[in-house]
Amino acid sequence: MTNTGTTKGNGTNRRSVLRNFAPLLIDVAVPIGAYYLLKNGFGMSTLMALALSSIVPAVRTGWGALKSRQVNGMAALILFVNVVSLLLSFVAGDPRLMIAKDSAVSSTIGIGIIVSVVLGKPMMTAGMKPWVVKGDAGREAAWARLHAGSARFRRAERMFSLVWGVVLLAECVVRVVGAYTLPVDTMVWAGNVIMVVAMALGFVVGGALGAGPMAAMVVAEAKSETGDGRRAGQVPGAGELVRAEPAPADLAPAT
Repeated sequence: MTNTGTTKGNGTNRRSVLRNFAPLLIDVAVPIGAYYLLKNGFGMSTLMALALSSIVPAVRTGWGALKSRQVNGMAALILFVNVVSLLLSFVAGDPRLMIAKDSAVSSTIGIGIIVSVVLGKPMMTAGMKPWVVKGDAGREAAWARLHAGSARFRRAERMFSLVWGVVLLAECVVRVVGAYTLPVDTMVWAGNVIMVVAMALGFVVGGALGAGPMAAMVVAEAKSETGDGRRAGQVPGAGELVRAEPAPADLAPAT
């Protein structure tokens, strides 16, 4: 007998995975494949192949903004950097500048994150908080209490954003150095390897120094609440029933 519920669930999960990985395929796999196809398959120049292979991610970013009818700051920044760098590259005629353009996005975001830490409003908190609270009301309340009263919690929050800011700036430096020292064909794929390594470092180091300790504190704080929502040890409120324990047998009145 076929379990239709399980089949539907698996189908939904596969579609969800495809939706999550679609932007990665469009922004990374398509440009790399298009570059080598245009350059080696159609004999285009390096500059023209780089320019044409950058069109698809730029169009996707613009279409996403039009479809949602709202401007995503990060997407708009990436689109702006792509357009400006393409124009500058055509004027300068330098394909290495087109490869180095991706570092402009990393450096801008990295600097913005570090500035947000200095100002006391860590930018990466918005992306990390849902992962910690997991949509649970108890954890949400625990987060609010810790954020208001725990210096250790706020320090870990700042550390998480600071790690990401430093990682993105380091990625920028490595990309620029590679763009002007390695062959262009090598940097087309190596640039994406650099990005993946930087992301992995951000998750591992940021998790160890920031998100991990914060999650542990939130879980511990949430568990300190009793099952009925009161703090542990809190006296029952008015109108709440208190169950009386039966008297021991040896204290029963004599007959």
